[in-house]
Amino acid sequence: MATVRIPGALRAQVGGVSTLEVDGATVQEVLDGLASQHPGIRGRLLDDGGQLRRFVNVFVDDEDIRHRDGLHTPVEPGQRVSILPAVAGG
Repeated sequence: MATVRIPGALRAQVGGVSTLEVDGATVQEVLDGLASQHPGIRGRLLDDGGQLRRFVNVFVDDEDIRHRDGLHTPVEPGQRVSILPAVAGG
């Protein structure tokens, strides 16, 4: 199981919690497991084609999955998957 860290902006979709334990061998499987437990979060993370939305960043431990294998990035038991919405400002 991976520990999924949920940002404040998405906590309403998961009952207000900041972390969840989710099974999955890849980021895709972890996100699918998260969405099966909390269906309202899928549309906030993935587009209609099932790809990660541009403004959503996902890290396995401290590595951005976009610099690894994207949604196919392996997740080992005990690793931390962090979901972070992009922040813009000026």
